[in-house]
Amino acid sequence: MNLKSFPVALVAAAVFVGALFAPTHSGGQTGDDILLVQLTNDLTTQQATISDNQAKIDAKLAKIAENVRLARIYAGRAGGKVP
Repeated sequence: MNLKSFPVALVAAAVFVGALFAPTHSGGQTGDDILLVQLTNDLTTQQATISDNQAKIDAKLAKIAENVRLARIYAGRAGGKVP
């Protein structure tokens, strides 16, 4: 072996040994993939909760609006001032 090619051979051997011990992709889900799925599920649950809450708020506002409408009708019939 020539002394000039010794460092090249040493580097090549180091790369080969490093490739043997390098982690490989397992094909399964990684921690980031699992975290992303969990966050997506949490977000979906939160959106459903927000949607349900908004429906409840809309129903309560409709009930209040109806009560105000009836109060104005009764106040008008009683001779009161209707704003």
